[in-house]
Amino acid sequence: MSTSVAPSFLTALVSREPVAERTVSFRFEKPPGWSYRAGQSVDMTLLDPPETDAEGNLRAFSISSAPRENVIQITTRMRDTAFKRVLAAAPLGTQVKIEGPFGDFRLHHAARPAVLLAGGIGITPFRSILVETIGAGPLPYRVVLFHSNRAPKDAAFAGELQALQAKGTKFTYVPTMTGVEGSTAHWAGERGHIDAAMLARHLDGVAGPIYYIAGPAGMVAVLRETLVDMNVDEDDIRTEEFTGY
Repeated sequence: MSTSVAPSFLTALVSREPVAERTVSFRFEKPPGWSYRAGQSVDMTLLDPPETDAEGNLRAFSISSAPRENVIQITTRMRDTAFKRVLAAAPLGTQVKIEGPFGDFRLHHAARPAVLLAGGIGITPFRSILVETIGAGPLPYRVVLFHSNRAPKDAAFAGELQALQAKGTKFTYVPTMTGVEGSTAHWAGERGHIDAAMLARHLDGVAGPIYYIAGPAGMVAVLRETLVDMNVDEDDIRTEEFTGY
């Protein structure tokens, strides 16, 4: 039996952009002939970095760009680690090693609605999927995205997702904030963690969806249990856990 090896290559940093508080998108050149599907991930290795730590020089990232954008974009929370410090300070043109793509976290082809549940930086594969799918034309079925963050300033891609919803392409965006109580931030939308009651408020008439969950491992586990308690078939739940981001 033959085994396939994911391709690896060197690529250069071409731009960086803050997309939320302490969250930055880094864009790298996409080499000719290399392709990926919306929702996939890559492994990135820093080359001869000026500092390192016990976590090492390699990280796995979901690709937050869409294939149609002809770039490799990764988006990450900027924790105080050697890897993130080096990436934040790297001059444009700095090369990194990328291996991949990996994974099969993508929308289904069946004519059933999709419900996307994202926690924090777990929005990255969904951004790729939505930009790619909506950019190809009207969605083939209803898609509802729930995105949980502590506060509006933490919600990566919020403006872009609102713009996608405004196109009227069967896409609904439901952001919810878990930490605005007692703060001075104005927020008129959903509050609290994604739960069965919140899902019921927004999924009336959405029959037999397939659920996708992406975010921290604890959040993924809780939401999977919530869906099972709602009598969702486990075969209709697909997950992507984010650890050490």
